[in-house]
Amino acid sequence: MLHRIALMAIAAPKRIVAVALLTMVGAALFGIPVAKSLSAGGFQDPTSESTRASHVLSDKFHQGDMQLVFTVTAPGGARSPEARATGQAIVDCAANFPNVANVTSLWTAPPTATSGLISKDGATGLVIIGVTGGENNAQHHAQDLADEVTDSILPAHPGATVHAGGSAMVYSQINSQNQHDLLLMESIALPLSFLVLVWVFGGLLAAALPLAVGGLAIVGTMSVLRLITFGTDVSIFALNLSTAMGLALAIDYTLLIISRYRDELADGADRDQAVIRTIATAGRTVLFSAVTVALSMVAMVLFPMYFLRSFAYAGVATVAFAAVAAIVVTPAAIVLLGPRLDSLDVRRLFRRMLGRPEPAPKAVSDLFWYRSTKFVMSRAIPIGVAGVALLLFLGLPFLGVKWGYPDERVLPKSASAHQVGDQLRSNFADNSETAVTVVIPDADGLTPADFDRYATELSMAPDVPVVTAPTGTFVDGRKVGPATGSAGIAGGSAYLTVGSNAPLFSQASDTQLDKLRGVAAPGGRDVEFTGVAQVNRDSVQAITSRLPTVLVVIAVITFALLFLLTGSVVLPLKAIVLNVLSLTAAFGALVWIFQDGHLGAFGTTPTGTLVANMPVLLFCIAFGLSMDYEVFLISRIREFWLQSGQTAADNDESVALGVARTGRVITAAALVMSISFAALIAAKVSFMRMFGTGLALAVLVDATLVRMVMVPAFMHVLGRWNWWAPKPLTRLHQRFGISESGNQPDPDSTAVPAADPR
Repeated sequence: MLHRIALMAIAAPKRIVAVALLTMVGAALFGIPVAKSLSAGGFQDPTSESTRASHVLSDKFHQGDMQLVFTVTAPGGARSPEARATGQAIVDCAANFPNVANVTSLWTAPPTATSGLISKDGATGLVIIGVTGGENNAQHHAQDLADEVTDSILPAHPGATVHAGGSAMVYSQINSQNQHDLLLMESIALPLSFLVLVWVFGGLLAAALPLAVGGLAIVGTMSVLRLITFGTDVSIFALNLSTAMGLALAIDYTLLIISRYRDELADGADRDQAVIRTIATAGRTVLFSAVTVALSMVAMVLFPMYFLRSFAYAGVATVAFAAVAAIVVTPAAIVLLGPRLDSLDVRRLFRRMLGRPEPAPKAVSDLFWYRSTKFVMSRAIPIGVAGVALLLFLGLPFLGVKWGYPDERVLPKSASAHQVGDQLRSNFADNSETAVTVVIPDADGLTPADFDRYATELSMAPDVPVVTAPTGTFVDGRKVGPATGSAGIAGGSAYLTVGSNAPLFSQASDTQLDKLRGVAAPGGRDVEFTGVAQVNRDSVQAITSRLPTVLVVIAVITFALLFLLTGSVVLPLKAIVLNVLSLTAAFGALVWIFQDGHLGAFGTTPTGTLVANMPVLLFCIAFGLSMDYEVFLISRIREFWLQSGQTAADNDESVALGVARTGRVITAAALVMSISFAALIAAKVSFMRMFGTGLALAVLVDATLVRMVMVPAFMHVLGRWNWWAPKPLTRLHQRFGISESGNQPDPDSTAVPAADPR
């Protein structure tokens, strides 16, 4: 197949490039509007207890799917005429607005139920609105209502200050912010990547080619995501991945192909032969690497949250487009450009300006990467031990990781939702975010005495100031009056609200939740909990319960694919171990910076927790990308190994030659890829900034310390054992294995006997 692609590129380069351009235009027209169809949600497990309870509250008690909260502040206080008039106008507007389930406010609620609707200083009152439409549409309805308040009500009431917040506004503002961040990210990544490519390739045309391939991968993935939205929910954050990874992988693959093409020309091949040989070797490596990366990311579909599943969709689509474009379009462009591929050489221009001669070709043994690899292998054990110790040390902060659910603090402090959340936490006696709602799906036949007994025991749990049941209000184990908060019976179901003074995501919150769940349910009925604390517990449980399966799937896939490539069982194991080690530094940095707040949390608001989805996402993607560089390196090392006498000395020489031939390519590719991911640090949504930081660190550590230092050290220590496999597996590889060099079979001598041959 690869041979035919190369021949097709030679025979019809103009046609291939024209089709690619038309495809790119069509994909852009269809795919770019996809942002309007994406959601900022997807962090909850749709099958969890908290989700089921929320559905009952929405369907039977008209609580709304999301909350929209307005704070109304006036110089004369929340009960002043200005505040009252503004609050009443917002209530009236919301009551007549479609997709509003319920409205509660300081100025319309009964006097006994207003304590939680006015700030401690009396300056601010609340309007709380339940908005329907589910996780995807409620945010849009909330934004429409907020815009109506801004455009119509505020100009008529200039004496009051109004801010919009709540979960619905958080989602809406995350969507808007993310679309802005994408443009900013591209404006940073594209010019910086181009400068690096100019430095690597010299020629401006050669540097522009990877960017063109990346553009095709990005718009192609957008089209795929839009198609997927017709059938299921997709997270808007998948766009960030498709943009960053599309550019990064396209540059990776194109860089490898062009570099190998130049190597073939330098070895004396003519241009057509060089193209054929390049696609048979580097093209095979690209294809194999793409399969490895895609399968590492597809494992995320095993998680129930569509936030993670969306990254699987985007990741697989991006890898596929980048690989196909690199293998098909790049050779056609090379043939079409011919000698012009190296035209507009900026490096040559600078040398002429500085009066420097053209660099003389260097022997492989004189290259920096060859000499550095020989140095590492001459001191393999101390360098290897030091590298492992360093990575483990950098990963130590991850042992103190705490999981939390994303709230409004993921937005910048300038966002109104962030400001409202800060007010609710610091200036209101009752924070609805910390409350626990207990739903009794089947409440038929329960008596008032059953509710009283249950609410009484709930009120005695630690850090519970009040419990509101359908039959009354309970404090410290006794009934103190009629129901003044949120509770009710309808449609054969009932619910109670348990107030909480325990900080979210703390040990006190976990203890309180356990105590509440330990209270015997009324009438022996099933009860279901919801609220932020329970949602966080359910989300973490959904991840941790499936994580072992995901890790095993990724490990098995990686092992199998690397075995097919190398014919060894040792090299896949080495790759898995080193890949995990390369991620420790990134994981430790995430906790140290974003959870613990060091380095100013990179301009974000530290909450003392990490969003549970992000380390999982980082692991799956970074692990796959690490395998990308592993395939690049090991493929070339194996090529030299198969051409050698296959002694221990030949093993070291093959490693040195492989690193010398790929070191510059891998380093340059890693630099460009880290730029693409580091551009995410410019995002104003905190967990995307965390995502970009983690990926950039993981890529840089893997491509430098691991690939260029740890791999040579380990391969020197193992010697010929690197290439060992049991005889049955050796025969299996001879039949089904993949050879980077195309048709070259594995000699029987690649299987090392049981005794150490050294």
